[in-house]
This record gives sequence, structure tokens and C-alpha cells, in this order.
Amino acid sequence: MREDMITSGQPAADLADDDGQKWTSTQLQEDFDVLGFLAPFVTVRRKRDGALGSLEFTHMPRVYFGFKADKP
Repeated sequence: MREDMITSGQPAADLADDDGQKWTSTQLQEDFDVLGFLAPFVTVRRKRDGALGSLEFTHMPRVYFGFKADKP
């Protein structure tokens, strides 16, 4: 499923449809601890409150977006 998303350009389409906050690589490091990558997703811990979750990202340009907190 992930490979199909990447091949079809789905992350770029998702980015275009997302009106929420976006992060550069530097901004990502300021707001999150990165726990793992599995393109086009990254698992993170938000620094301000410790919330675990995930972001989607595009490769070129590298933009992170769509934070979704894990449900306990």
C-alpha cells in the first residue's frame, strides 16, 4: 500500500489537500522526536506534550504534514 502511494504520487496530492500545519525538516526536529520512518510516513513524539503519532511527508521538496495522534 505504501509503495502504491509513493508510485502514484499520493503524498503530493495529500499535501495539496491538507490545510493544516506543515513542517520543514528543521521545524520537525524542533517540534517532534522522530521515532522511525516508513515512507511516506514518519512516527513521532510531539515534544510539547509527549503525544505519539504520525506524519505523512513528501520527498521533494521535503514537507511533513497531517499530524495524527495515536489513540490510547
